[in-house]
Amino acid sequence: MLSRLRNMFRVPDLRNKILFTIAIIAVYRLGTHVPVPYVDFDQIQNLQDSANSNGVVGLLNLFSGGAITAVSVFFLGIMPYITSSIIMQLLGVVIPKLEEWQNEGQAGQKKITQWTRYLTVGLALIQSTGFVFALKQGNSGLLGLGGFQGHDLIPTFNAPRAMLIILVWTAGTAMVMWLGELVTQRGVGNGMSIIIFASVVSTLPGQGSAVYTEGSKLQFGIILLIGIAMIVGIVFVESGQRRIPVQFAKRVVGRRMYGGQSTYIPLKVNQSGVIPVIFASSILSFPALIASATPWTVFQDFVNDNLVNSRGWFYIGAETVLIIFFAYFYTAIAFNPAQQADIIRKQGGFIPGIRPGPPTERYLAKVLNRITLPGAIFLAVIAVTPLLAFALMDISQFPFGGTALLITVGVALETMKQIDSQLMMRNYEGFLA
Repeated sequence: MLSRLRNMFRVPDLRNKILFTIAIIAVYRLGTHVPVPYVDFDQIQNLQDSANSNGVVGLLNLFSGGAITAVSVFFLGIMPYITSSIIMQLLGVVIPKLEEWQNEGQAGQKKITQWTRYLTVGLALIQSTGFVFALKQGNSGLLGLGGFQGHDLIPTFNAPRAMLIILVWTAGTAMVMWLGELVTQRGVGNGMSIIIFASVVSTLPGQGSAVYTEGSKLQFGIILLIGIAMIVGIVFVESGQRRIPVQFAKRVVGRRMYGGQSTYIPLKVNQSGVIPVIFASSILSFPALIASATPWTVFQDFVNDNLVNSRGWFYIGAETVLIIFFAYFYTAIAFNPAQQADIIRKQGGFIPGIRPGPPTERYLAKVLNRITLPGAIFLAVIAVTPLLAFALMDISQFPFGGTALLITVGVALETMKQIDSQLMMRNYEGFLA
């Protein structure tokens, strides 16, 4: 292990990428602890002391690495970008222009990315406005705090100060988005995933300590065993794949013979990774943000009764359904059976026992649907099981169920695979070899 760690820093290009990624994470973590102007620091401390993992603040605090309870410049974190990405992908199915951009390759992806940025800024403005009024009023339903109603975090509240705070939070979201893109371009791994990973990991020690303090040693031991079992299961499923054999026919060009080799198409059991869990959590948090900025009492009561408590049956059921839906939805976007079948046909290949063209497309779609279902159910079980366990043990402080484990393990595996590929290109032994 130590020799493999040394290998990472022996390659100058890889070493620079790793150090650049660490520097960006350090900048991000610094921003999560710099509070915005005109807030009451004593009330911020009270918020940090009494905040728990229920409510929308639990989810947003998880993805922002504690920036919510610190009321920092990176208050919203990466959540507006995640939400805008969901919206753009959903619109890509119904808007022909977006679908056309998706089929244009890199040029079309640049246009989609640009519009995703615009939408991110717009969502950040809306969410910042809702949170400003929530912090002013001490909205306990939004914050997930039973005894924090009426506490004013923004004294001497007026329009110019509120606009400045909204502007700072929106600019902070834009900067977080920029930092993530820098990591993607010049660092290691996917920048947005790395930022979420850093946020989640930074909150785990404190929340683990809270679980140990609130529950008994036996309960803490059981929770620890459940966590280890879940990590093993996540690694096992993330590594699982169905290999579809592909045979290429021999062909003669001039005096040379080409083809004749066989390969396979690796279809992962969990093709979508942790994206469905993040998307589902983001969707469930959005109604509470809307309720905080609207005067509709009926809507606010529904949200507070069903979506604020993450251990409620309605919340658990809705999250399960959304995870399964987004698992199929994202898999359909990531792998197109018709396109793959066309590529195989053009390259002179075929799946043994399956005719090229439409039969190959139907076969790939059938296999993909069959392996996506257990992968989607697995994601839902991992996300929901800890919520049920903590509810049975009557523990309110917890590291937000299986979402944190799915993100940390999933992102760590993907990042290590990228590092491995670069090491093996230079004839070094990788971590996962």
